[in-house]
Amino acid sequence: MFVSRPVVVMQLPESLDLESARSVLQDVEPLLGAHRPRIVFDCSLVRSMDGAGVETLLYCLEEAMKRDGDVKLCALSPEAAVMLELMRVDRVFEIAATSEESVRSFNAIPADADSQGAPWYAAVLGELGTLKQAS
Repeated sequence: MFVSRPVVVMQLPESLDLESARSVLQDVEPLLGAHRPRIVFDCSLVRSMDGAGVETLLYCLEEAMKRDGDVKLCALSPEAAVMLELMRVDRVFEIAATSEESVRSFNAIPADADSQGAPWYAAVLGELGTLKQAS
């Protein structure tokens, strides 16, 4: 696991079954409790995944979204891609070719954007965003 503030990239194990999914969940649960968790799961090593593995990924996504965060997947192995497609959840996740691409996609929206105040683009566009919003 490596951190590219404020995004955490976590390598998933070769087999994402019930036992390894519990281990992954144990590792990622502290991160999910943070405000706006931003997590990328690197799936490049995954050679087998069962329903428990898919459920774990969905649980992580749900918990992150409750705290205004997100979970993204990257570098899907062919086996992981097939399992996600078979379970019909491949469209639920944002999937990128590399972890760097996923991290950059998080950085498109500032981490400190205030969801209760001005819209997120106001932090990027400044007064121009305020003017466009007013018109």
